[in-house]
Amino acid sequence: MIEGSLYKLRGVILRYFNYLSELQREGIFLMKPTIVTKSTPKDLLQYSLGATLYMPSTRHDIAELVISKKYTELCSMVLCLEDAIGDNEVEMAEAMVIKHIEAIYNSLKEQVISTEELPLIFLRVRSPEQMSRISYQLKESLDCLTGFVFPKFSVYNATAYLENLVTIVKETNIKLYGMPIFETPDIIDKETRVMNFLTIKKLLENYKDSILNIRIGATDLCGLYGIRRNCHTTIYDISIIRDFITDLINFFARDYVISGPVWEYFENSTTRILKPQLRQSPFSESYGEGGLKVRTQLLSEYGDGLIKETLLDLANGLNGKTVIHPNHVKIVQSLIVVSNEEYLDALSIVENYTGNVGVVKSEYLNKMNEIKPHYLWADKVLKKSKIYGVYHDNHNFIDLLAESTYSSNLV
Repeated sequence: MIEGSLYKLRGVILRYFNYLSELQREGIFLMKPTIVTKSTPKDLLQYSLGATLYMPSTRHDIAELVISKKYTELCSMVLCLEDAIGDNEVEMAEAMVIKHIEAIYNSLKEQVISTEELPLIFLRVRSPEQMSRISYQLKESLDCLTGFVFPKFSVYNATAYLENLVTIVKETNIKLYGMPIFETPDIIDKETRVMNFLTIKKLLENYKDSILNIRIGATDLCGLYGIRRNCHTTIYDISIIRDFITDLINFFARDYVISGPVWEYFENSTTRILKPQLRQSPFSESYGEGGLKVRTQLLSEYGDGLIKETLLDLANGLNGKTVIHPNHVKIVQSLIVVSNEEYLDALSIVENYTGNVGVVKSEYLNKMNEIKPHYLWADKVLKKSKIYGVYHDNHNFIDLLAESTYSSNLV
């Protein structure tokens, strides 16, 4: 058992959009984002991952970029030991990731970096056995991790992953979560999907407190059919994946937070974008969660595709998104911020959940809010408002993205 855990003593503190000045936050947010810690109750923490940046564990600068706060907007990240590295790199990658995590832990102990600046870090392993082996090698530095990502999660390995996680937590006394990725043939194939979903759902019930998110391996699932979407096509335009996501939501979204799948395309330009440029035409129209209409600037065909897909994630009840490039982080997280209209609707619904009324008119005078049918939606919105904040009236992600870009260009 590890005593004197760094997180138990100090807590890992992060606040979304901390890179903005206080004046910028005051101008954008009606309700500013609050502090999230590793020990935050799971019912709130599970909504707190935002844009989760994946990177190969073979990168030589992982510890450096965390310690130096290279990506100031980064709040959650996954170090990948699976598909992001070659099969012949596994031994080297394990050694490197242990070295990186130990370096981060030592920097925290030596107060080179404070826990306020540390993102939530997850390790994507190849197998339950690798998870256990690395955990025991990390010793007390394991406390830098928030949890593990379980790739190729299926009926064939689920018990091993979950039992190994429980054993690690028990033996080290360190709180850790698991995040299964659904991406295998047995759960995409129609002839086996329902049966396997039922089996996995029943199995997860015994480990519900350990599951932080369920993630969608869209790239692997498309690859099984030789499909790859282009930058003009969202994952929801791929009919077989749309069908799969529908079933996944049906089976699991009532009990778990499901994160949006990865967007594969990124802009390789280093063009500096300032607020006046961001508001220039051309514009496209998109619809955010709750029906909010926003005008989104075509930063590039890649950025526009990411915006469109993230809005569809939100509309379908998914929260957060896997990203593979730092440029994606601000875009995704600016879209997750709760709009003023959503917040007031949610607040009204929860406040009127007394049994005295069944429906109330929206403060925007444009819709009815039915108390019982909309209550779970409202509860989720209020949780997200604590984490990501609430926009002022007539503000949306364009304002935040413009201010964020301007702040970054000043650094």
